[in-house]
Amino acid sequence: MDTVLPRLGRALAALRDRLAARRQGLLKAGRVAAVVLAGLGGGWLGLVVGGQVLTPVGPADVSLSVGPSWDGETVVDVAPLGTLAFDTHSAPLRFEASIDEIRLAAAEEMFENPEAIDRMGRTIVGEVKAGVIRLMAQSAAAAALGAGLVGLALFRSWRRAGLSAATALAAFAAAGGAAAATFNPSAIAEPRYSGLLAGAPQVVGSAEAVVSRFDQYREQLASLVGNVSRLYEVTSTLPVYEGDESTVRVLHVSDIHLNPASWNVISSIQEQFQVDLIVDSGDLTDRGSAAEDAFADEIADLEVPYVWVRGNHDSMGTQRAVEAQPNAVVLDGRAEEVGGIVFYGAGDPRFTPDKTAANPGAEELRRIGEGQAAEAAAEEPPVDVAVLHDPAQAEGFDGRVPLVLSGHGHRRWTELTESGTRYLVQGSTGGAGLRGLEGGVDRPKPYEASVLYIDTETKRLQAWDDITLGGLGLTSAQIERHIEEEPDRELVPPSPTPSPPVGPTPSATPSREADSPAGTP
Repeated sequence: MDTVLPRLGRALAALRDRLAARRQGLLKAGRVAAVVLAGLGGGWLGLVVGGQVLTPVGPADVSLSVGPSWDGETVVDVAPLGTLAFDTHSAPLRFEASIDEIRLAAAEEMFENPEAIDRMGRTIVGEVKAGVIRLMAQSAAAAALGAGLVGLALFRSWRRAGLSAATALAAFAAAGGAAAATFNPSAIAEPRYSGLLAGAPQVVGSAEAVVSRFDQYREQLASLVGNVSRLYEVTSTLPVYEGDESTVRVLHVSDIHLNPASWNVISSIQEQFQVDLIVDSGDLTDRGSAAEDAFADEIADLEVPYVWVRGNHDSMGTQRAVEAQPNAVVLDGRAEEVGGIVFYGAGDPRFTPDKTAANPGAEELRRIGEGQAAEAAAEEPPVDVAVLHDPAQAEGFDGRVPLVLSGHGHRRWTELTESGTRYLVQGSTGGAGLRGLEGGVDRPKPYEASVLYIDTETKRLQAWDDITLGGLGLTSAQIERHIEEEPDRELVPPSPTPSPPVGPTPSATPSREADSPAGTP
């Protein structure tokens, strides 16, 4: 017994010492983990604040940024066209580049002097490399500083703050080294498009011309910068229309036909032109089915009033889905003031996807429109803009309202009638959906929309910009501004005798007749 007790005491003491040592080890590991977490978190905050630089690339000032990401990629923002994403590396870093400003004098010189493009091709890679080097150096400093400040705030210790800064710097250096080691120049030949030009590899040049060495890719890179610069340069040379606080900007879209890329187009135009409200003259969907109702949910993300009328491809279920959006204004035989403008709208009485329905013919459609025009003429305050899907339904509004907005034919045209009514018929803002492929890939349907400038005091159209963006496989972008010569013209009441159908002359503008074989665009 005398020997057992001392042995037991020594065993307990050894166990106590081991537990104490383990506790000390856990505490030390916890402190190390806290320092590492502070370094990583503070480094991330530092990158958010200081991980971007502005660098000249050709005629543009390009904003470069870097940040943590699970997917290592490089993203080029070519607004208003969309974005291009490249799987260029495997490190957890995301590099972004976007056009901040185009120096118009330099851009004009580049377009007027063919040798300027060659000079840019020779210098652009060096400019990009210089910007990337400056970005990495500044980002490393920002990450270390952010981590050091966070560590100092948490631990009240300069030593631990320094260790946190060192952790952030080491992590960033490791990620940057991994990005450099895994960089894949051939990824530039396989970009992912989102936004307007999905499926248009021409925006970065021919895939066959892309070679494996990045320093030999300067011609394609110069082409990309040149294309985007041209877009900005074109918009700066449009005929001048100076709006003021009494001008409301209305985006007119039509015939989206269930094309999800249309929302990118609409959102981009809305932001670029600072649109106050959107008018959609129908055919949001293709078959008006319940499965398509969710497509209308994108309307809420636009965050401006969305005036809509039913097209011949939209069902009453589609109409209810649009009505459910908080910013939607659905017009179906009624008038409503939106943004200081009184709109009257009515849905298309046909539903052509249902082949069993007794849809009215062209003449009956015109008679229905005549009755709706008479109702609109009795509105107080008077109607400023009428919105009907089919121009045939809108013929009765001639001489009754200053402006009529329509769609249906997937071709844009306009006419100012002798009665003083301006008809603006929109093309397809969805590239006609799947119908855009009917002409073959060599002649795809473009995306079309217009920005209207309306004086809220006179309630009259002052000017409008017709925007045409290349459809599937195209990279073209065109903006045409039109000034209304007599915005305050008087309307002439309709004559009691039937007038010729409203529409463009064959020599100047396309027919409003249906494009599809079934006669139902």
